[in-house]
This record gives sequence, structure tokens and C-alpha cells, in this order.
Amino acid sequence: MRSLPLLVASAVLLAGCAQTSTRYPSLLPRANEALDFTEPERPVAQATPDAGLDAQIDARMTTIEATDRDFQKAAKDADAKVARARGLAAGTSPWLDAQTALSVLDGLRSRAAVTLGELDQLRIERAQSGQPEYPALQAAMDRAGAIVAGEETRARALEAAIAPAS
Repeated sequence: MRSLPLLVASAVLLAGCAQTSTRYPSLLPRANEALDFTEPERPVAQATPDAGLDAQIDARMTTIEATDRDFQKAAKDADAKVARARGLAAGTSPWLDAQTALSVLDGLRSRAAVTLGELDQLRIERAQSGQPEYPALQAAMDRAGAIVAGEETRARALEAAIAPAS
């Protein structure tokens, strides 16, 4: 008998959960679906001429070009010394002369790379202050990067020419 009231109460509760409604959610667009979330067109900021920045760029490019001229002269000297040292044992006089010439190249290459880093720092400072890209600075960085890469390639080739056979 006790289970009968419990059974009746369960039936009443379950009957309350059942609905026979034929109402379904609308498939019409909702108000927020008509909103436009695309980014608005923003004009690209143009860099204005900056005489101070142009002077800094010119000074650094002058340094890189002078360093590259010195590097090319030193590379010719190193090339001759590496040719004399090729095939000789490490520690011989021609081999030491070639190593000395290669260290001069490393110093010059390092100076050019530091100057390229200074140009990059100018670009970073402009970006951090929210200024647009400066075309003359980017062109200088491209030119300086090509010079540094060329020096790196030439120095590595000379180093490989007198490297001991593995």
C-alpha cells in the first residue's frame, strides 16, 4: 500500500514534464544575426619625410659601404693566403697567415652586421612608437642585409677552403 501513493506521486510529476505543444523555435533570422561585424576600411598611413631619420640612415649606410669596401680588399688578401695554405697542415706559417686574414674578415663582417642591427633598431623604434613603415629605411635594410649576407658567404667559403679534411 505504501508504494501506491509513491507511484501516484511519480505519475503526477512525470505528467507535468510531458508537453504536447506543437510550438517550435522560429527559423527566421534573429536581430543579432543581421549585425555587420566586418572591419571598416582604414587608410594606410603614409610616412612623412624625416630629415633626422634620413641622416641616421645615410650615416649607417656609409659605414656599411665603407666596411664592405674594406672587406672586399681584405677578402682578396685572404684569398691569396688561403690559396698558399691549402693542403698544408694546421700550424704552419702559411696556414697561420690565412687564419689571421680570416680573423680580419670576421672583424669587418661583424662591424657590418652591427650596423645592420642598428638599422633594424631604428625600424623597431618606429614601430613601437606607432609610426608607419619608412620606405627609405626598409630599402637601406634590404641593401645592408644583402651586403652582410654576401660577406658571410664569401668568408665561409674561404674558411671551408682551408678546413682540415674530416
